Amino acid sequence: MKLPDSAVDSTRPGLVMIQVDGLSRPELALALERGEMPFLKRLLRRESCKLHTMYSGLPAATPAVQAELFYGVRTAVPAFSFRSSGSGKLVRMYEPEAAEQVEARLEQEGEPLLAQGSAYSDNFTGGAAEAHFCPAALGWGPSIRAANPNATFLLLITNLYSLVRILVLLPVELVLALVDFGRGLAKGRNFLKELKFVPTRVAICILLRELCVIGGRIDINRGLPIIHINLLGYDEQSHRRGPASRFAHWTLKGIDDAIARLWRAAHSAPGRHYDVWIYSDHGQHHASSYHKLQGYSVKEAVDLVLAGLETRSGPAPGGAPETVETHRVRLLGGGRFQRLFSVFQSGPDSEELQVASLGPVAFVYPPGDLGATQRVFLASELVRAHGVPVAITRDQKGALRAWTATGEFALPRDTASLFGRSHPFVAELPDDLARLCNHPEAGELVLLGWHAGAKPITFAEENGSHAGATPQETTAFALLPSDTLLPDRPRDYLRPLDLREAALQHLGRRSFAPRNKRIQVVEKPSRQLRIVTYNVHSCIGMDGKLSARRIARVIARTQPDIVALQELDVGRSRSGHENQAQVIAHYLTMEHHFHPVIHVENEQYGDAILSHLPMRLVKAACLPPVPGPGSRREPRGAVWVAVEVMGTEIQVINTHLGLWPGERLRQVQELLGRNWLGHPDCQGPVILCGDFNATPGSAVCRMLRARLDDAQIELASHRPRNTFSSNIPAARIDHIFLGGGVEVTAIDTPQSQLARLASDHRPLVATLKLPVAMPDTSAMSSTSGAPAQEPGSKVAS
Repeated sequence: MKLPDSAVDSTRPGLVMIQVDGLSRPELALALERGEMPFLKRLLRRESCKLHTMYSGLPAATPAVQAELFYGVRTAVPAFSFRSSGSGKLVRMYEPEAAEQVEARLEQEGEPLLAQGSAYSDNFTGGAAEAHFCPAALGWGPSIRAANPNATFLLLITNLYSLVRILVLLPVELVLALVDFGRGLAKGRNFLKELKFVPTRVAICILLRELCVIGGRIDINRGLPIIHINLLGYDEQSHRRGPASRFAHWTLKGIDDAIARLWRAAHSAPGRHYDVWIYSDHGQHHASSYHKLQGYSVKEAVDLVLAGLETRSGPAPGGAPETVETHRVRLLGGGRFQRLFSVFQSGPDSEELQVASLGPVAFVYPPGDLGATQRVFLASELVRAHGVPVAITRDQKGALRAWTATGEFALPRDTASLFGRSHPFVAELPDDLARLCNHPEAGELVLLGWHAGAKPITFAEENGSHAGATPQETTAFALLPSDTLLPDRPRDYLRPLDLREAALQHLGRRSFAPRNKRIQVVEKPSRQLRIVTYNVHSCIGMDGKLSARRIARVIARTQPDIVALQELDVGRSRSGHENQAQVIAHYLTMEHHFHPVIHVENEQYGDAILSHLPMRLVKAACLPPVPGPGSRREPRGAVWVAVEVMGTEIQVINTHLGLWPGERLRQVQELLGRNWLGHPDCQGPVILCGDFNATPGSAVCRMLRARLDDAQIELASHRPRNTFSSNIPAARIDHIFLGGGVEVTAIDTPQSQLARLASDHRPLVATLKLPVAMPDTSAMSSTSGAPAQEPGSKVAS
């Protein structure tokens, strides 16, 4: 395709952001419960992902959310449709000229998030070097035309699954669209509009989605730093049939499969280490059309009031209001598509009165300036006589007043009364509503389709709407890896600005003091401790990538108190001269003790113990090799630390034994002798762990079980789990042995894709219960001066 690769260090992080347009968190929860999105359910269950609530802000519309995410600008547009202050024309944000004008202003106000990356099916390009199927950059025409036939053929072959899906699902979706068309006609809907929705549904739900997946996978393999993909199918169906409709939820199954393919491509990328973030920009609310309820449009209602009429009998039924159902198919690009699916043109308006009413937010632009008395009369009459739920005026100083059928409100002071004190985002609504109403391109009157206690309406011809302030419209979600660093904020939920800052931090373009540490405090019962033993294979994964950061992320997700690591490089050329023990400890906000078993000039290789609890090094030494011929084998060693828990000490020994049975027996005899486990200081609770290179039935393990308990065997109703190799675990050679009354309450070996890739071993995690009466050993307190701590009670800086 003649597309350049991203020439970067393969250890650099990358980010794939997938937007599920219009899917609220409540509808997501329903889809997960019904099994409509099995891959997302798997991410929550097995891949250490966390589901966050996200507040969309106002207006709850894609252009406003993407402007805040891509450029850090809140309320960049007042709604999806408004009057441009430059041209004086009504514009809609799917129009290329309108999108370009707004984005040109955004580029002057904030750093573009998608710089050097790509964007698919977005309102704005976000500063992306390559944008496809966006209003300002339609289709793939230039890339396809630039490619030779062989490249195009290879493109089809390497994306055969997507091609087959298109060929199979297009006729299926066409049949469903025709069924939907018939149902629409049976309910008395407009024939031409129903007919237009047939190709729209097929193109958006299948063709555009598959093209975005193909493009996203290409960009992942090229190593672009950030890729943003907007999947539109659910939002399109929700507008047409409602957010809870079967047709809307049917599209979620295809979206879930698309996410799965992008996620797998990201986690097998040859270049970067990609995170995949899945989020929605807003939700949708089932709404009734104002035109159907009143028999005339909101513009005609404004005409009546301005003419001084007070009844509804005046206007003849007018034409149906606008809809957004057919514009998105035009994103496939090309002049033919534009002409075939032409939508509302925004040429010079001949009428003096202008009303932008594409959704539950409408703006009234009356001829000339209205006086204060006229504005009040217009707002109150629209509410009283014409069924508009909320009408808001502003004076010359920006003060806002709102009228509803229940009374008058001063804004932003009375925002909680207007939208309900139980609204999940009541703390931020006043500021966002003021921004919306005082936007320079908002009308003299702002009309809203909902207030607390009212049934939602929309000023467009649709069954699902968004841009307003209902909880359903404003409650989006973000599904992120559990260890994603998020900025400090005075609330539990996110908003697009938070997601933006987290993305810039992840890409190394921003630095902030995160609210969440790498290791989160986990509330555990008294005297419980979590320990991890992990052979990290010099932080070289099964995919050949070198990444200490990836190892640290695997560990962080287990929420440990103590970490025993084997096969660490320090200063070695093969690992970029990095101090892996220090890097991992820093990432986990832990202290560490490292012992090199190999030390040649400035290069070291060995084992380490890390903890956020107070600890002191007792001993670190090599274990004896096997004498005689063939003894030139890799040196082995052990590290012994005393960890203080609640004023007493636990002895923790981490080791890595040899590959040959004879040397392992000699090394275990040494560990059981008076220099280690038999030492007078090694009393009370004791933990011996590491990579023993020995299976449970070996002589080595039998010797150790004669003195200590094997954690995996001692746990009742637990089937011991293998840890080597990580992709297909076939052997149990990593062990945790316990003594001195320590009990095991849980065992885990992480099954996530990250854990399968990061090393050739999987980590072994044990949750331990310490004995009730532990011997009081004050040696550590006198040595380190550190206070006693409960496991998991504090994260060391």
